[in-house]
Amino acid sequence: MTYCVAVVLDAGMVFASDSRTSAGVDHVSSFRKMRVFANDGDRVIVILSSGNLSITQSVVNILDHHARNPDASKTVMNLSSMIEVAELIGDTLREVKRRDGPYLQESKVDANATFLVGGQIQGERQRLFTIYNEGNFIEATRDTPYFQIGESKYGKPVIDRVIKCNTGLLEATKCILVSFDSTMRSNISVGLPFDLLIYTRDSLKIGMQRRIEEDDPYFNMIHQQWGAGLRKVFAELPNPEWNVSVQP
Repeated sequence: MTYCVAVVLDAGMVFASDSRTSAGVDHVSSFRKMRVFANDGDRVIVILSSGNLSITQSVVNILDHHARNPDASKTVMNLSSMIEVAELIGDTLREVKRRDGPYLQESKVDANATFLVGGQIQGERQRLFTIYNEGNFIEATRDTPYFQIGESKYGKPVIDRVIKCNTGLLEATKCILVSFDSTMRSNISVGLPFDLLIYTRDSLKIGMQRRIEEDDPYFNMIHQQWGAGLRKVFAELPNPEWNVSVQP
């Protein structure tokens, strides 16, 4: 399993992904699930992936191969809009699944894959999409400015309470790291290291890219203080004053 989050805000965008993959309790390893395509002054495009690792790697590797080919007609580096990029990723996903899907199905291997793709291309606004297993997609809106893929349920409540379009980039980053801590606490299929990227709107360059390792002091501070803070707030809540025969 995995956990990836992307948010689009008035101030810019934040992307984060874990790196744990699992093929059983005795086969756990780490692979990056964030791929960045950037050309300063022209575009910043970030792709996060979840699902069957061979499928997602094939999709990203095909996109990367075409992006490096100056003769390719359609690549993430020469398309003029983010919606065209989302369409290209969806088409590439369908292509890989047509090729590999039947063989995986024969072995009863789950071939599902999902992507988040977001960023900005010169001449248009920043945009964020979820690309589903079938290759179709939806776009984030001001009412729903974030997307999650993978093991999303444990980290969703804090994002729902905090993230709004006018949330600042650093505040959103802090919130996302709390959501990762909550997810990691409740699900062993999500784990460090995490990849984090912050993009400032209209800058057309990466603002910050960082890998959060086990010894990262800021994430360790969040882990300790968030847990302690929750316990403190819980202890301060009054017990129910119902007329029942139980010990306090």
